[in-house]
Amino acid sequence: MNRLKYQTTIKNGQLDLPPLDLPEGTVVEAILLIKESAETDETDYLLSTEANRQHLKEAVELLKNSDNYIYVGFAE
Repeated sequence: MNRLKYQTTIKNGQLDLPPLDLPEGTVVEAILLIKESAETDETDYLLSTEANRQHLKEAVELLKNSDNYIYVGFAE
């Protein structure tokens, strides 16, 4: 038996899963494990949408080039 694991958030009562690379008609068995915490983990929230993931990826790429840094001096 093969297994796939995805973590997602219920939106409008629906599971939001990526397309699965499985042939049409494949029989699957799903088990839902529901987190006990009512609070959403910040990382999960930040990565919850494609737009957020893309924005964070671009921000990390910008950090790789120190020319993008803004240096602030301290007044004495």
